[in-house]
This record gives sequence, structure tokens and C-alpha cells, in this order.
Amino acid sequence: MELIKKGHACVALREDGRTLVVDPGGFSEPDAALGADAVLVTHEHPDHFDERRLRTALEANPAAQVWTLASVAAQLSAAFPGRVHTVGEGDTFTAAGFEVSVHGQLHEVIHPDIPRITNVGYLVNGSVFHPGDALTVPGRPVDTLLLPVHAPWSKLSEVVDYVREVAPAQAIDVHDGLLSDLGLGVYQRMLGPTGPGVRTEHRHLSPGQSTAL
Repeated sequence: MELIKKGHACVALREDGRTLVVDPGGFSEPDAALGADAVLVTHEHPDHFDERRLRTALEANPAAQVWTLASVAAQLSAAFPGRVHTVGEGDTFTAAGFEVSVHGQLHEVIHPDIPRITNVGYLVNGSVFHPGDALTVPGRPVDTLLLPVHAPWSKLSEVVDYVREVAPAQAIDVHDGLLSDLGLGVYQRMLGPTGPGVRTEHRHLSPGQSTAL
């Protein structure tokens, strides 16, 4: 399986000619969802879900389908009947040949005055876990954790402890679109061997870069 970083929180997974895209939002590459056979969306925030871009991708590929939570599905279902599927924690399904299980329920707390929304994470092929905007522990071994390194709702100590708790074979950065080059450097040092230690291999990919899993 190949993983391609598509900017900020978005990644594409490719295997045997099939493409699964997770969280093509407004901070992703403009064509992040184009060519997808299946799309997963963790929650409704615009950096994870760009309705216009996703509609364009679904129109370009009439066979493409979407799996997401109710708040996102409600914005797409009428235009694409039978192609948008609502999921929640504990669900399992097959999307374009990829086996997916759903974990988590709520977005992390941004501030006590801001209501929490629903957020789900996706474990793909029992191997790659994208938590969306939450520090959800899937409760099973994970080979590759897509790690939200920076957000208004997180701090570094929580990120470090999250990687330690999930204990993946490797962690690859996502949710890094708000970081400058200076900020990225700081996070790489803190999550690397000179920091407190995440006890696993940690990697950063720039938009467009890929890696074999």
C-alpha cells in the first residue's frame, strides 16, 4: 500500500489500482479528492471537509462513494443518492476494496465555550489509523498512526503521550497546515530523538510526497 500526503490532514492510500482518500478539506491540495474510488471524512470542519471539492470529485467519477458521519452526509446525500454512507463508532465496512473500521465519537475540546461536534477515526486494512481531530486510541495494534501534530485543541505533551499510548510501528504527521517552516522544525525536534521521546519511528511528509507502507 502506498500513502501520499495531500496537504494538512488529507492522505491518499493506493493499492492494486484503487485509491482511498481521507479528509480532503480546504487546506488540502485542490485536487486531493479527484481520482478517488472512495472517500472517508472524519468530521465537518472545513479543513477536513470541503463540500465543493468533494462534489467535483464525485461528479468526475460516478462510481466513487463516501463514508462519513451524519453531519457531513446530510450535505451530500440528496445530490448523490446511494453513494454517501453514514457511519459511527463500531461500524465496519469495505470501501473500494479497503477494509475499514470506525473508532471514536467526539472532536477534542477546543475550548469549554465551544460545543464539541462528532468526530470519527478510521482504521484502514487493520494497519493505518487516521483519528481526525481527536486523540482516539483504537484499542488494537496499529502499524501506521497518522498523527495530528498541531491544532488549536492540542499541546505537545498530549501529542507525545498519544503516540506512546497507541504505540504504532511508525507515526506520520498530519494536521500540520498551520505550522510555518520554523514551527515544523520545532515539532520534528521535539518528536524526534532530541525530544522527550515517542518510542516509535516518527516521519514528516511534505504535500505530494509518498511512502510505501
